[in-house]
Amino acid sequence: MTQDNHYNLAKQLKPGRIILPIIIGLAVVAWFIIREIDTDILSRLSFTWNSVFWLFIAWLCMIGRDLGYMIRIRILSENDLTWKQAFRVIMLWEFTSAISPSTVGGTAVAVVFIHKEGITVGRSTSIVLATSFLDELYFVIMLPLILLLIGGDILFTTSLQGTGAALLNNLLIVTIIGYTVILAWVLLVGYGLFIDPDKIKKLLIWIFRLPILRRWKDAAVRAGDDIVDSSHELKKKPASFWLKAGVATFLSWTSRYWVVNAILMAFYAVSDHFLIFARQLVTWIMMIISPTPGGSGFAEMILGRYISDAIPADPAYTGGIALAIAIIWRIISYYPYLIIGASIIPGWLQRKFKSPLSKKK
Repeated sequence: MTQDNHYNLAKQLKPGRIILPIIIGLAVVAWFIIREIDTDILSRLSFTWNSVFWLFIAWLCMIGRDLGYMIRIRILSENDLTWKQAFRVIMLWEFTSAISPSTVGGTAVAVVFIHKEGITVGRSTSIVLATSFLDELYFVIMLPLILLLIGGDILFTTSLQGTGAALLNNLLIVTIIGYTVILAWVLLVGYGLFIDPDKIKKLLIWIFRLPILRRWKDAAVRAGDDIVDSSHELKKKPASFWLKAGVATFLSWTSRYWVVNAILMAFYAVSDHFLIFARQLVTWIMMIISPTPGGSGFAEMILGRYISDAIPADPAYTGGIALAIAIIWRIISYYPYLIIGASIIPGWLQRKFKSPLSKKK
């Protein structure tokens, strides 16, 4: 990837170019607020010092999640990234994911973020692929484990009035689709990184020769090259390397999925914490197909319907209360990355890049 390509890719992150997708996401959220939340529902959320404590715990869970990410990227870079650089890369990566549809994410630009911190392009690609592989492997392992411990009937059933079998069946279908996409990605990348990268490259090129996919053939060739190059780098790593990176991944994602539990504890006495944790994980799997930036609107709607059983309140109000809880969850787990990223990206672009046009003058 050339310097000019790096510049053209990264300049898309300028705050002025991301206003529209953010507005679209916020508009979806606003529509749900107007439609389903009123002052009567909000009055049933009693705000006390206990609320302050548990909301603080929710923030700590998110900090724990980012700390886990920072530890992992330092492990994957073999500590060539400092803590400050790791923080900057993670914040920029999360910012990119927050302004991109969940189906796109921030992976492509993440290579640029890492490379511009002094890591070679090849190693940066290896780090990003390893990160993506470990993230998706977490879901591949955890969903069957959750189904074994909880059972599908409980996991995909809620007593919220008005949901009906149609919605619940749709949740199951969306989860299956999301999990299938994740599993296919893990198998593809895992086979390519650790077994036969050349065969995966040939498979990608063959698939993207199909008429409907031909326009992305060049990108598929580059992806195949990335897998081949990364395989040479990652195959050399000892088991202890992967164990440490895997533990950091587990701690990071698990910390993230305790956020809603802490928010619920801010307002209610909650008993079935593992079910709430499981439904957050399933929500994230479903978000893989969301077309909105960072899953905005989609995440609030799904989780708002999905955690209603955990709220010990009048069933007539649990739907609106659950949606309010889901919005608080997004305020803690999503919008801070927009603010932090938007404050970092202009200075970062100015320091790390010089416009190709200005170079020619």
